[in-house]
Amino acid sequence: MSISETRADLRTGARGGVRTDARAGVRTDARTCVRTGIDGGGAGSGIGAGAEEDASGGVGPIRAARELQLKRGEFELATQLGHIRTEAGTAGGRPQVSRREIERLRAAEGFPDALRERVRTVGTAEGAALISVSPGRFTRLARAGFIAPVSFYLNRYRTVVWLYLADELRACAVGEPRLRAERLPRGLCAGVDESDDRRPRNWRGRRIGHLLHESGDPWQRAAIVGCVLDAAHLAELVGDPYERAYLNRLAPALFRPYPESDAARSTVGRLLLADHPDEIGWHRASLGTLLAEARLARPAPRAEEPTTCAEGAGPPLGGPLVGLLARLRTRRERGTAPVGAAPPHGQG
Repeated sequence: MSISETRADLRTGARGGVRTDARAGVRTDARTCVRTGIDGGGAGSGIGAGAEEDASGGVGPIRAARELQLKRGEFELATQLGHIRTEAGTAGGRPQVSRREIERLRAAEGFPDALRERVRTVGTAEGAALISVSPGRFTRLARAGFIAPVSFYLNRYRTVVWLYLADELRACAVGEPRLRAERLPRGLCAGVDESDDRRPRNWRGRRIGHLLHESGDPWQRAAIVGCVLDAAHLAELVGDPYERAYLNRLAPALFRPYPESDAARSTVGRLLLADHPDEIGWHRASLGTLLAEARLARPAPRAEEPTTCAEGAGPPLGGPLVGLLARLRTRRERGTAPVGAAPPHGQG
């Protein structure tokens, strides 16, 4: 790791929150209406289409999960936690799992149950039982930032259900017995605002930490941190419209798949942006550092320059039309219409 990356290791959780690391998770449960996904834009790892085994013997995520007898969410979480080591895919593709790594995991004692248990997530009731506290106390500990969620989903009532790593809770029960005492020690309660819910910012910190761990590109790292700042903060910090457009194109999706209903999108949207002054200040400072490193590495591409970034954001205001609008305009000029389009008024 370079000195610049070490300096920008970015404990993106706000003061008093959890440190960012390479851990985030998903829940794959038939009861959930919306599942968390960690396949985020250009920076996410996740299961997708593509060759399942390349020339070097690397195995794609879908095949690797099948051979390791893991569900999709279990596999993705295992790679994030470092239980499954991945390698860079060919031609810049998705990460691969080597045949040697698969054989190592399959030969481990207790396979596959032991591996599944290391990535098992639990809700509030089961989590409270693991550390021998009441569900109410567990929720208060999580809201105060003593316990960090690894994932979430929306239930049928569009309520956020937080999920926690069972392995971490067991370690917490052993290493932090004070959290199970009848009254929290005064030192632990100092500075804790009971009305402040730190679960969203702690989840964001973990998610960003995982994406930063996966990415080595300076502009992509800046986009990862910038994706939790709203448009006003981003415009204030990044004055160049071409740089902002480039960051928007590279920004990962912290939550996938995005819900379809307006109410669900509104609920999820509130969880994706930093909303506490401490957290916002931390991300602003982190973005400034990463942006300076990115500018030293290479300038952001201008409108006329081809880029390899992910689609999803257009050029700065006033630039040439690209993407769908440009293709539709070209078809109109050629006298053709896209398949499935309605005929012009008065025709057909």
